[in-house]
Amino acid sequence: MTRRQLLAGAPLLATAAKAAAGKVDRWSIITIGNLSRNQYWGEPNDKAFRDVICTTTLITADGFRLLVDPSVANPDGMAKELNRRTGLKLDDITAIFITHEHGDHVAGLANFPKPPWYSSAQTAEVLNRGNRFAKQIEPAPNTLFDAVEVVPTPGHTRGHHSLRFQCDGKWIVVAGDAVPTRDFWHDRRSFYNAVNPEQGARTMDAIAKMADIVVPGHDNYFLV
Repeated sequence: MTRRQLLAGAPLLATAAKAAAGKVDRWSIITIGNLSRNQYWGEPNDKAFRDVICTTTLITADGFRLLVDPSVANPDGMAKELNRRTGLKLDDITAIFITHEHGDHVAGLANFPKPPWYSSAQTAEVLNRGNRFAKQIEPAPNTLFDAVEVVPTPGHTRGHHSLRFQCDGKWIVVAGDAVPTRDFWHDRRSFYNAVNPEQGARTMDAIAKMADIVVPGHDNYFLV
């Protein structure tokens, strides 16, 4: 399947779905994100009204614990949130995935120096410029751990990618800022800083056809 077919809303190949089916045991929301400004609350986009934090998700199975978009910069704070929600320690994480390069989605990355850090190739190229981090972000394969699909979801940024997996008979998409919040989803609207809002709307339509549950970038999860 080509990326163009995927973003047009075509269903994923049956073989790909079977490859990922049933291998994720559990997924947990570690932090529920919020936006710095929210037009659905009557706030203009030219001013920040609060500190921003993104939704961080943990995907687990026998053999891996994959953390998506670690959002808490303070190591004690990140450790507290992870333990509060899962009982795990920072060193228990076996891999990190970054949906895109914006700062709130990589704020806690340095708290996980041991596991590999993954993103799309385009996002990795952006993040690796200037040696900003202690080690390189690696381009992710199409599937992580033979269980979690890496799906192109551009619009918010050009290289934005989401994760899709099956758990308990449901397909879950951890969408990052391809879906900022549930309100933005209902209107198929991108956040004000999206590079291509029209493409973002098409991406949300595609996600709607491949997910039972969406985990947005700055909100709690919701049913499609």
